[in-house]
Parts: sequence; C-alpha cells; structure tokens
Amino acid sequence: MYSLVFKLFLFVSLLQISISARKLAQDEPNQFQSLKYHKGALLSGKISVNLIWYGKFKPAQRAIISDFITSLSHSSSKTQNQPSVATWWKTTEKYYKLAAGDKTPSPSLSLTLKSQILDETYSLGKSLTDRDIRKLASKGDQYDAVNVVLTSADVAVTGFGMSRCGTHGHARGNTGKRGSKFAYIWVGNSETQCPGHCAWPFHAPVYGPQSPPLVAPNNDVGLDGMVINLASLLAGTATNPFGNGYYQGPQNAPLEAASACPGVYGKGAYPGYAGNLLVDTTTGGSFNAYGANGRKFLLPALYDPTTSDCSTMV
Repeated sequence: MYSLVFKLFLFVSLLQISISARKLAQDEPNQFQSLKYHKGALLSGKISVNLIWYGKFKPAQRAIISDFITSLSHSSSKTQNQPSVATWWKTTEKYYKLAAGDKTPSPSLSLTLKSQILDETYSLGKSLTDRDIRKLASKGDQYDAVNVVLTSADVAVTGFGMSRCGTHGHARGNTGKRGSKFAYIWVGNSETQCPGHCAWPFHAPVYGPQSPPLVAPNNDVGLDGMVINLASLLAGTATNPFGNGYYQGPQNAPLEAASACPGVYGKGAYPGYAGNLLVDTTTGGSFNAYGANGRKFLLPALYDPTTSDCSTMV
C-alpha cells in the first residue's frame, strides 16, 4: 500500500503525491529523471469506480465527487467546454501506448461510476487504521474495479494530515479466482484536521509564503481538496496500480504521474503559486477544467512521459 507523505518543498508546503499520496517535495518540479516503466500491469479494460462514503457527507458534497468521476469519461468531452476533465485524463493514455511498444492496439482504460455505498453510522468507529481502510474498500466490487473510500472530516485515519492526505494500493479479492486482486483508494476530508497540508491552494499552507488562498470552485474547501487528492491518486492507480508500473525512486515511496509535478496546476507555477488559472466570474473560484453538470474543478498537472514535462490544462 502506498501513502501520501509530506516532504518539505524548498520554502513552501506544496502538495505532492507519493505513489499513493501527496507529499511536499524538496525540489522544484521536473528535477528528476523520467518515470521508469517497471514492466508491471497497468490498470486496463472497463473498470468500475465504486465510492464508499464513510461518515457524514451532505448530498451536495457527494455530488461533487460523483460528478468528477463522471467527467473522466472521454465520451462526455464532446459536449463539455474546454479544457475538460476528460482532456486532462487523456494524458494517462500516453503511458499505455509507451508500455505497449509495437503492440497494436495498445491497452486502454475506461472508468465508469458504478456503486455508491453509504456508511453513515461509523461502523468501524471514528479512528481508522490502514487495515480498516482495506476492510471498507472490500465492500465494493472486487473484480475490474477501483474502490474509493472517502472519510468525512470527523474521522481520523492513521497518519492523516501528519504524513499523508490519502492512499492507493491493492488488496486480494474474494472472487474465488486465483490471484484475484483489486485496486483501492482512500482520501480524507481535511477541512477541519489539516487543510494547510491537504487542501492547498484553497487554504494557506502550513509552511512558506502565506499568499491568500484561492477560492474553491465548488465552494467547499474540504471537498475541492479531496478532488485534487483523488485525481492524483487515480492517475497513480491507473499507471502504477500494483507497485510495478510507472514510477521513479524507491518502490515504497516513488514519484508517480501526478507527484512528478508537485504544486503545479497551471503554467507559470512556482513554489507557493499554483500557476495561471481560470477564474469563475460569478463565484471567484479558481479552476482549470470543466466537468459534467456544469462543474468546475482544479486538477493537478500530470507528467507527460513523451515530453518529460508537466502537462497543464491552462
């Protein structure tokens, strides 16, 4: 299992994903070798995304996350304004083409929102361990699935806010098939526990220049921060689902598709500044991608393996 861990980012606490988690990096973006393909499987085929909501979430909050997942579909990009979430996600296709080499056609990935499971009674309590997260993740489908556990603001998870904002990993499935395993993600709502670590740039960072925080595009610092973390972890899950896909560095704390571009959301980004972003003229919210149902989201830059650059939407 891989965790979102923090490192000190030059002067500022910029968030970065470590194989499964966001960290604060010590160096500026792109100061590393290209992500290496370790010959393992990438997540491919038609994969269902199942959301396991643990704790209290308002319907409006659940809609933010479900609309983001729906927005990943390439088919929806035709009717959306640009830049879109679907266009952002297309960067991951380049990893599949490189991994396939001369094979035609290259494997592909299609993500579809399927089930949403509510656990509003805190069945495992309000203080969770990694084992609890895996147990909750197992409530979703265990074949051709990514199960996403989302914990509410009043739920403590081991290391949350101190060493990580979320996690991605894999677990053994109970499908009866030999070697069956499924991918999972956990992301916590940091609004009241650690927004300076896990909801930047919508909250002032814990360290570094204290520039004014940006306005969250969906008017929810906690949930808009969760979208950033979830987007990063989904990219890592797709391109390094079982720890032997695309990454750079040690296997237990590597750089992945999103962590290769720490703190970068738009062109011109530098430590403490997220980059040149779009701004909603009505709400003042900062964003870089349009989504389903009129949504606007702020998504992290993804490392483009064909150019060795951070690919930004704006």
